[in-house]
Amino acid sequence: MVSIALQLYSIRTDMEQDFEGSLKKVAALGYDGVEFAGLFDKSPKAVKEMLTRAGLIAMGAHVPFAEMMAAPESVLAGYAEIGCKYVAIPYLMEEYRPGGEKFNEVIQGAATLGKIAKDLGMTLLYHNHDFEFVKLDGKYALDLLYETVPADLLQTEIDTCWVKVVGVDPAEYVKKYAGRAPVVHLKDFYKSGEVTNMYQLIGIASGEDKPTGTFEFRPVGSGMQDFPAIMEAARYAGASWVVVEQDLPSMGKTALECAEMSINYLKGLK
Repeated sequence: MVSIALQLYSIRTDMEQDFEGSLKKVAALGYDGVEFAGLFDKSPKAVKEMLTRAGLIAMGAHVPFAEMMAAPESVLAGYAEIGCKYVAIPYLMEEYRPGGEKFNEVIQGAATLGKIAKDLGMTLLYHNHDFEFVKLDGKYALDLLYETVPADLLQTEIDTCWVKVVGVDPAEYVKKYAGRAPVVHLKDFYKSGEVTNMYQLIGIASGEDKPTGTFEFRPVGSGMQDFPAIMEAARYAGASWVVVEQDLPSMGKTALECAEMSINYLKGLK
């Protein structure tokens, strides 16, 4: 059976305002666990105690690559203290992306971080966006990363939204990494027209060009994804967790209301 977690980036404003109260609300919605995106200056010990009171599992955390590389042992040890089983490289700034001058540092760094995480009883994951689907030497950069870093040091955390956005079938891509896909990200969206600057649309990229086309993140089951197929693929691949993530709320709902719509949809699939 696959457990369901919420990526807390989805409710980051709520977390900043009321960390423990937000955890309790997530538990009340029916989520089994959470994946952190920052601790908002809370100590690992305090976070672990809050999780216990909320009745949630700390399945993992997204931690910026540069932050982990700056102090790998201490940073990863903090998440191990919380009880996280997985820690993920969540996003690459432009200079670290495939084709950039520092992408090789990411490959080498993933091996280093993977070894430290393994020694601490955790597993390092890589969480993709769309830019890893550029081709290097005739292969997707994401595949090249997984070919280069051994599976015992780096596992996949396939973000099904971005796989779909680049025109690859998310279910088939998850199946491709069967045995190496312990965590799968479930993210829905609606897109129309030619959207060339999606990151500006969601407020995390610079640039002066005005957004074109339409793109918005949606609660799971409310957009363009085939989640019955994705869930079947996750089970086939041996995933222990699926993680709901919605970068921005939509459809006139709050972030927590969107999270509730997502969990209700997924529970209806079981």
